[in-house]
Amino acid sequence: MTNQDTICAIATAQGGAIGTIRVSGPNAVEITSSIFKPIKGKGLLDRKPYTLTFGNITNKGGDIVDEVLVSLFRAPHSYTGEDSTEIMCHGSSYILQQVMQLLIQNGCRSANAGEFTQRAFLNGKMDLSQAEAVADLVASSSAASHKLAMSQMRGGFSKELTLLRDKLLHITSLMELELDFSDHEDLEFADRNDLKELAANIETVITRLAKSFSVGNVIKNGIPVAIIGETNVGKSTLLNALLNEEKAIVSDIHGTTRDVIEDTMNIGGVTFRFIDTAGIRQTTDKIENIGIERTFQKLSQADIVLWMIDTTDKADGFEKIKKEILPHCVDKKLIILFNKSDLLSASQQDEIQNYFNDVDAEKIFISAKTKQNIEKLEEILVKASALPQINQGDVIVTNIRHYEALTHALESIHRVQEGMSMNLSGDLVSEDLRQCIFHLSDIVGEVTTDQVLENIFKNFCIGK
Repeated sequence: MTNQDTICAIATAQGGAIGTIRVSGPNAVEITSSIFKPIKGKGLLDRKPYTLTFGNITNKGGDIVDEVLVSLFRAPHSYTGEDSTEIMCHGSSYILQQVMQLLIQNGCRSANAGEFTQRAFLNGKMDLSQAEAVADLVASSSAASHKLAMSQMRGGFSKELTLLRDKLLHITSLMELELDFSDHEDLEFADRNDLKELAANIETVITRLAKSFSVGNVIKNGIPVAIIGETNVGKSTLLNALLNEEKAIVSDIHGTTRDVIEDTMNIGGVTFRFIDTAGIRQTTDKIENIGIERTFQKLSQADIVLWMIDTTDKADGFEKIKKEILPHCVDKKLIILFNKSDLLSASQQDEIQNYFNDVDAEKIFISAKTKQNIEKLEEILVKASALPQINQGDVIVTNIRHYEALTHALESIHRVQEGMSMNLSGDLVSEDLRQCIFHLSDIVGEVTTDQVLENIFKNFCIGK
């Protein structure tokens, strides 16, 4: 890919009243001008940047394709750092495709996924962690994930890393200066006590950032909630009730759900990833047994467990299912759902609950079929999520690439600390310092390879 190309892409989702096409590159204004005629006044080439112009898109025959608004940006003061235009058309897919064809015929090429943001990064408009936050912002599905993406896009994460890296660069340069005077063995430019203090500080900060990934990952991808229980207790009915759609097949036949079904939902500003699992029972069906194995795998990955119990079953079966399920729920937030409660009297409900007095869990009577107490269950789920309050400026790691780089940086700083405790020579210690700097720099994109960049931006949507 070369930045000498002028690129274009539809930047809005299909089906809206308005559709936007973005154009960026050295000939963006000229190419847009060749298909756009203002209703009155100057042409695009003679207009000031940051202006909006009303006019017509016309084809080669002079026929009007659409009435549009065109916004104009001049390098370097644009999203990509290049000359750019944005054409706002009516949202018809036919119109948008006609305008795209005209732009391509006049010298544009269709943009690759994430190419606008990639150009912004390459042109110094943002660092790599900020560029990756753009994708997170587009994909944000909760208030918390939105706040984290905005904080990272504004450079909160980058600033903290840059500060650490600059301190490391300073002391590393002093240590490497010592190597130039290796014939003077007692000469030290870098104070070792300062280095120990700095290494301890950096270890603390990197450890905090790395540990924050467990929270950040949950905020970004949703809190995993496993819905478990025996066959035909209403797990799929509950999933459908929570999602307000017929996501899972519901049947009176035992063992209908044979695989894991997942979907996400935002409740009270928190994203939950609900996992409907195969019912737990003894069976000779090989396929169903594979599904039951996956149930226990997903149970181990869940933060919250919704254990559904059919209250119309005989009580003597409860003890058996307790022994199967409870060992897998240690250190998890367990919520017991007594389903089909609409079929029970108050005294029957009390009797059922008594069987579970010894289980440390939140307990609630529901009817997945009639949606009785579903709203109350949602309140319990939000409380059980126990997500920390996210404030503007909080630095929480949400990206697996960043987490891996921080882990490697932490290993490097640990080797620095071990090297100093063993009184290793400055050249060996400085090598580990350089490794730490390398991994911190990798996060913001200062040492990132083209292969890594391609992998990052290919996951963006077209037009961003």
